[in-house]
Formats: sequence, C-alpha cells, structure tokens
Amino acid sequence: MINIEEYKDECFDVVGAIYNVKKELGPGLNEKVYQEGLGIELKAMEIPFEREVTVHPTYRGQKMESLFYLDFLCKKSVIVELKSVKTLDMEHRAQLFNYMHIVKPKVGILVNFAPLYAEVERYFYDNTTNQIVNTEGKYLRNKYDDNITFNRVK
Repeated sequence: MINIEEYKDECFDVVGAIYNVKKELGPGLNEKVYQEGLGIELKAMEIPFEREVTVHPTYRGQKMESLFYLDFLCKKSVIVELKSVKTLDMEHRAQLFNYMHIVKPKVGILVNFAPLYAEVERYFYDNTTNQIVNTEGKYLRNKYDDNITFNRVK
C-alpha cells in the first residue's frame, strides 16, 4: 500500500506552480502557451523538470519505435499532462494513465487550463501492484474506470 500523503507532498510545489500560471495567464489560451508559462514558473521556483520528454512504449517486452511526449516530468517522479479543453474526459485521463503505466512515476497530474478555474487531478502509481490510485486511495480497475471519483485539487 502506498503512502498517499507522502506522494501528495511530492507534488505540492508543482501544483502550486500550476496555479501560479493559471492566475497569471487566465482562462482560454492555447495549451502551448500554458506549457511555456509552466516551464518558466517551474524554473523560477527551482523545481527540476524536463519538458516534452519522449518515451517509447513496449510491446511484449520489446521497445517500440513509436513515441509518446510527456508535457512535463518534474523531479523525475511527477508527470504533468496539460490540456486546454472545455472539460476533461476519460480519454484525457486514459492518456495520463497510459503514460503512468509506461514511466511508473510516483504522481501523475492532469491539468485543464481552459475553464475559469484550473481543473487539477492527481493520481498516484503503486509500484508494488502496478496500479493507479486516486486521491482517496482507491485503486482504478482500468484506464476507463467509470467508478472513479475525480477529486479536484483546491
């Protein structure tokens, strides 16, 4: 069983950086604008990060030529996936969950900058079970789990 409070602490400052960007830039801009703003903010806050990290998926243990691009990998253990859409849906979550199953970070953060108030969802990766856990400590059955409670970070 993972220690969710420890994992929440791991991403506390990253979530703060996200809210700083939202406060400064406001709603309704292109995802790339928010991505650039978050890069500037993470650097100013001295949070280690890599932007647009390329990851090769594997199939039957074999590395594929295909690539995924993570928006951000912070502290080598926090994936941040940015969106600027009307509303987050299961396909956005599935994208983050797929990245988490490949990279196996401690935390995955899904952000939607488009609405008036940023939507921020956090998920945690349990390396012992290879499963994703929500903020309530509930294991997700699969990447399209329709029984998930989506808790926004406030």
